[in-house]
Amino acid sequence: MDIDSFLKCTRSIYGDSYVPLHRPIFEGNERQYLVDCIDSNFVSSVGSKVTEFEEKVATFTGARYAVATVNGTSALQVAMKIGGVKLGDEVISQALTFVATCNAISYLGAHPVFVDVDRDTMGLSPSALDLFLCTHAEKRNGEVFNKFSGRRIVACVPMHTFGLPCRIDDIVSICADWGIAVIEDAAESLGSYVSSRHTGLFGCMGTLSFNGNKIITTGGGGMIITDDHALAKRAKHITTTSKVPHAYEFAHDEVGYNFRMPNLNAALGCAQMEKLNEFIVIKTKLSDLWGDFFKGEDVEFSGAIKGSKTNHWLNAIVLPSRSERDRFLEHTNKNGVMTRPIWRLMSKLPMFQNCQHDGLVNSLWLEDRVVNIPSSVPEGAVKEFSGGIL
Repeated sequence: MDIDSFLKCTRSIYGDSYVPLHRPIFEGNERQYLVDCIDSNFVSSVGSKVTEFEEKVATFTGARYAVATVNGTSALQVAMKIGGVKLGDEVISQALTFVATCNAISYLGAHPVFVDVDRDTMGLSPSALDLFLCTHAEKRNGEVFNKFSGRRIVACVPMHTFGLPCRIDDIVSICADWGIAVIEDAAESLGSYVSSRHTGLFGCMGTLSFNGNKIITTGGGGMIITDDHALAKRAKHITTTSKVPHAYEFAHDEVGYNFRMPNLNAALGCAQMEKLNEFIVIKTKLSDLWGDFFKGEDVEFSGAIKGSKTNHWLNAIVLPSRSERDRFLEHTNKNGVMTRPIWRLMSKLPMFQNCQHDGLVNSLWLEDRVVNIPSSVPEGAVKEFSGGIL
């Protein structure tokens, strides 16, 4: 492909300065809500903005409950813990993911097992999952065990990569047959749906991230979403040091975590949620523009599969080969336009290289070819929203 034409198109959208991959947009009430929070003197993990932010996310996603945490990794760690993952257990996930997924598994003393992804969604493949379980798993006394390792298989953690929903219905169905809990890593997919249902609500729990590069940000933060009251109550309890509610006494009934989101971060999130629908509309227009640009090129532009809707968090292209990928990355970054390869497979990292996997044919193929391109909401676009942009 003509990389210089790509650079020219990027500059027409974002201007002549350095173009990041995805930057946060603060064009709403962020400053005012932060000042209000400071004036209230409630800036830590106790404050009204935390509850308000949880309510806004729950309403937007359609979840009955939402529990805010300090980051997406802690949300995933807690979700797996209350989902039944214990020391020595196994959790099925994908090798094509950000390292936080596997770190959260490891924090619990559990072991990741890697199953391949589908090329079109870049998310966990139901057919690969089914084959792996039929080949390597067996039921014993109501629990599932890996015949190869002898360990319990307790949970499955699929990820909605770059906001593209995976085939989550099929994954949940397969895991239900085996009695394996599904906990969705929806860190990147706030605003993504399968049919009319938001990602993160198909399994027993889902987790979100509000890191600085996500579609909305709280600076650092995460969220557990669920329709299960008992799970939500337990998540809130252990993320607030397992403190037994009391007006002044300090009593704790189990080992907990200091994972509660601070009020300052939540204030930022409340303002960001007010603009989320606008962000998605603008990013959809941007994605359409990129899709038109790459038509006729020897490049595949990734989009949501039929029956699903993506938030267009990070746009991705699939180049013909590793050498073409590397040439594209070098030329764009050298010229001040940030592009990024997809993550190195978890199975290639030293701490996870001995984890069991199924060969990861599609994961390896995608690792060699996928590149993220600039996907930020253009500066000023929110203010111009009513008049149309791009």
